[in-house]
Amino acid sequence: MAISSLPRVVWLYTLIQSLAVSVGSMMVIVGGVLGATLAPEPAYATLPVAVMISGTAVSVLPITRLMRRFGRKPVFLAVTMVGVVASLVAALAASDLSFLLFCSAALGFGCALAGIQQLRFAAMEAVPTHLVPKAASTVLLGGLAAAIIGPQLATSGRDLVGAEFVGTFLLMAGICGACTLLFLFAPSSRAQAGEISGDVRSLREMLGNPTLVMAIVAAVGGYGLMSFIMTATPVHMHVYEGHSLDQTKLVIQSHILAMFLPSFFSGWLISRWGAAKVIVAGLLAYAMTVLLALTGSAILNYWTALVLLGVGWNFLFLAGTTLLPMTYAPAERFKVQGLNEMLVFGFQAIAALSAGAVLHWLGWQNLLLACIPLILLLLLTLLWWQKSQNATGPIIVQSETGL
Repeated sequence: MAISSLPRVVWLYTLIQSLAVSVGSMMVIVGGVLGATLAPEPAYATLPVAVMISGTAVSVLPITRLMRRFGRKPVFLAVTMVGVVASLVAALAASDLSFLLFCSAALGFGCALAGIQQLRFAAMEAVPTHLVPKAASTVLLGGLAAAIIGPQLATSGRDLVGAEFVGTFLLMAGICGACTLLFLFAPSSRAQAGEISGDVRSLREMLGNPTLVMAIVAAVGGYGLMSFIMTATPVHMHVYEGHSLDQTKLVIQSHILAMFLPSFFSGWLISRWGAAKVIVAGLLAYAMTVLLALTGSAILNYWTALVLLGVGWNFLFLAGTTLLPMTYAPAERFKVQGLNEMLVFGFQAIAALSAGAVLHWLGWQNLLLACIPLILLLLLTLLWWQKSQNATGPIIVQSETGL
């Protein structure tokens, strides 16, 4: 299906995604580096990034409930304004060299990003069922611009105003403000009465569908592995190995590009090959990431490993995202989406929080080796899902897309 067949609102969401994800990528670079400077102990260097992801995890359910009650647009506007406030608090923290204040700002960023993560679901709900993979992958394409904008602004703003990185956070405030203005052009989408009053199964009943389990596991595992390695990489490169901030920026920038560049074709691959084969490709990319990162600490090792890490994330996350709408009825969408997001970002927060401690106490190579059991667990889940599909056939629930 031609990409031009997508409605304009999908492109609006893609533009907003490109700006909002820039803020997240800026925090990935600045959070670890500034965190290492401000933290009372080296093991806490990645704590601000972990707090940001934790903020996303704990905010997801309240945000999806607010969206169910008031519609998506008012909540989108609110979370971007939270992003503006968090950026200003972070600028104050950088100026005052306050680690506690910086972690508080990171929590606000996490809340804002929890709302932004709902953009892909909003886009999927705006198109017919056969365009769901294309809509989801198109919104993720916004990350391409973020991969260029975010890291560049993070380093350009480092010495722009006053103390180190104050300018970076002021630039973040401007980006969040621009997102607020763009959301004013989004259509209002209050949940229909039928969606609110319809029958909703218990989570136990819904989790009896192997496809829902596979969708969640693919997204959770993909995000957790990516966060674990990505969060530790800037700290290991810049603080432990002594690579320059520009070199660190290049690796992270390339990683973020690799996260979203496959969206040009990954939606098509899912439509043509099916989600299972795309998940296998993602797991192979993750296995190669670990292997290459273990072989050395040269810039090329970091760069190649992080590029493959980004590709693997895209395949696993998009496959899980496109499977999810097949598993719930219209009245259940916010409940299932909230559960999915809470688990995804909960595990991502655990991964980011543990990355700094594992890196400090066990070292880079052991951190990488710890990823292998999770890769194997994801593979076993995939084999179980395929076996269940062959035995009973797919369980597909009529979703709300295209209605």
